[in-house]
Order: sequence, then C-alpha cells, then structure tokens
Amino acid sequence: MTQRVEPTNFQDFHDLAKRETLEFALRHVNDDTARLLLSAGRYPHIDMPLAVQQIEGRRTAREKWPWLLEYEDFVYPPRLNREQSSSSFTAAHKASLLSDLRSPNSDLPKVADLTGGMGIDALAFSRVAIHVDYVEREPALCRLMEYNAKTMGIKNISVHCADSLQWLASQGPFDLLYLDPARRAASGHKVSAFEDCTPDFLSSLPLLLSRGSHLLVKASPMIDIDMAVSQLPSVSDIHVVSLDGECKEVLFLCGSPCDEPQIHCTLLSSKTSRTGSLGFTRRAEAAAIPTYAASVGAYLYEPDAALMKGGPFRLLCQWYGLQKLAPNTHLYTADRLVEEFPGRTFRVLREVKPSRKAVADALPEGKAHVAVRNYPLSAADLQRQLGLREGGDRFLFATTVGTAKTAFICSTI
Repeated sequence: MTQRVEPTNFQDFHDLAKRETLEFALRHVNDDTARLLLSAGRYPHIDMPLAVQQIEGRRTAREKWPWLLEYEDFVYPPRLNREQSSSSFTAAHKASLLSDLRSPNSDLPKVADLTGGMGIDALAFSRVAIHVDYVEREPALCRLMEYNAKTMGIKNISVHCADSLQWLASQGPFDLLYLDPARRAASGHKVSAFEDCTPDFLSSLPLLLSRGSHLLVKASPMIDIDMAVSQLPSVSDIHVVSLDGECKEVLFLCGSPCDEPQIHCTLLSSKTSRTGSLGFTRRAEAAAIPTYAASVGAYLYEPDAALMKGGPFRLLCQWYGLQKLAPNTHLYTADRLVEEFPGRTFRVLREVKPSRKAVADALPEGKAHVAVRNYPLSAADLQRQLGLREGGDRFLFATTVGTAKTAFICSTI
C-alpha cells in the first residue's frame, strides 16, 4: 500500500556503515529499543534509529512474516509501512488466486503491483508469476525493494519509482493488475469506501481494463461488499479473508464476466497449514430456508469473522444442520457437536437472565468474557451493567432467541 514514509535515508545497504548497523540489530534483537535509542552515543558508528527500526521489524516478522526471518539481510521499512502491509499468510492466499491466469507466451502470469509499499504482496506474486512489476511513488521504498529483492535472490521483480497510473499508461498488457489503495484520509483517519482511497482508481478504470485482463482490488474489511460490486466492472469473485479468526481483507477479482459473483469466505491460520473456504452466491443465500431454534441446545456456534462479513447466514443452517437463534441473530445451536464448523464452538452450561443478580449467582467469581449478538447493549456496556470483570474460562453470550432477550454461560470446546 502506498503511504508516505518516515524520513529514513535508504542508500546503499552494502556499504560498511550500513552493514555494521544491520549486524548490530541482529545482535541486539531482544534488547530494549527505548534504552538503545537513549544510549546511541555509546555507539557512534551505528545508525541507531535504523537499527531500532530493524529490531522492531524483525519482532513483527515473528508473527506477521515468519518466512522473512530466513533472510538476515532483509531490511524492514518504517513502522507505518509495516503496519499497512499484508501478512505473509494473506499475501500467499492472494498469490494462489493467480493459478488460473496465464500469460499468452508462458504458463505463468505477468503481474503488476501498482501499490508496492513494503512489497510483501509483490514478493508473494513473484513465486507464481513469470514477472512482477512493482510500482511505488516513494523513492525510499523503491530503493529498499530493490535491495531486498537482490539480497533474496529474486530476479523476476522490476522496481519502478513512479505514479502507478501514469506509469501504467505506457505499459502492458498484464494478466493481473493488483491494487491495494491507501485507506487513510488526509486527516489520518481510516476510510473504507473506494472513492475515499488513494489512488483514485475508480476514475481510471478504463485505463486499468485496457492494460490488464484481470484486476484484483484489496479493500478494507469494513467495505460495503454490494456497493463495491456496483462500482467495479465484471466482478467474478469476492474473497473475504480472515486470519486466526479476524477478518483482514476483502478482495475483488474483476475481468471475467459472469451472471453473479461467487463469494468465497476463506479462513487462514498462522499456526497451522489448514485452510478452509466456503463459496456461495447472494442468490443461493436468498433461496436458502433456515431453521430457527425454539430453545438453545447443548452447543452454541459462532461463525468465523469471514463468514460474518460474507453473510451466508441462512446457508449455514443447511450446510451444517444447525438452527439459527433468530433471523437477525447470527448464532447457531444444535444438540450435537459439529467438529468441522467454521468458527468457534461453545458448550452451553446454563441460560441466565441478563441481570446483575442472576449473573452474580451463576458466576460467583465475578468474571467472564462477554459477547453480544443482536442485543441492545454493547459488550462493554453490558459488562459494566452486570458488574463483571474480563477474564476467566467462561463466556457470557447475551442475545435474542426468537424475540426474547436472554443470556447463556458457556465454555469453549
């Protein structure tokens, strides 16, 4: 994603001074970075801000890009760019979508990443593409990408320091154009609608469609999916991607006209190689006939964040033989354990009235994890109202069953 970076002088990282700094960062990766900055005078030959940037980058990589730790010479960008970058897990998923795209002269696709940023997506694309053009308007990030690609031995990435849409006007054709527009307003607040993002690619759709046979747009998890489909041309697939139960991104693949887009809810894990994906259409969801629970059974099922965003709420009843608690309550129940359910499963211990006295009697330790679904209070407000502390091994779900407001104390499976 294109963002203005903190001022850092990315010059030749092969020179002796920079090598000393990078090696220092490796040796001190577990040190207190605040103390290192305060003691910079003790290390006159070390670019301490850069060293701290690398230490913090490597710490982030442990969770977000673990494969980068194999490359000791990899140089991490400033914090803002790291925060805005895809994780290696979601980047690999995007790269997997290229399997059906083929360049006329090769079995592998030709890709242009028009919003290069840290370059994690471009690096992932390079593993499955014949060539990747990385385009970024910030010279510092471009120099960094050139250095990292070289030290990693990647030879099929070309770096272009330019305005991506201006650059694209004289390029092409590509099998895939990838866009991850910046989702921050000038005020610094996060935005989600395409028209509020940078670059303004909606006004350049004719150019994009003339240069790429397919367009892949990454959007905020807050995007209005149906509105986005109405703004984009020939959307064939929508990928709603979660990682470890948190919705991370929504992807729109354009370029293959179809009767109705297929929505794919994809569940990724950073801890295992298991990946789950459920596909459906809005038409199939509308035609599905849900079953509703008269009461809650032995188990309560909470769909994964990707499903909550994608919305196959009626279909979940058919797919897994579950009952929905109410039309607008996206929780499900059954008396049997459905081990393959894509989300969290809870054992229902008891139903309680959502009042301070009833909950205090049921939870004498005075703590639980509070969640609400189709309930008039937020989880934080309800927690205060019930006098509960966060924590413990019990969950309290306040929700609506049929038309009744009630609560359930549960344990995880």
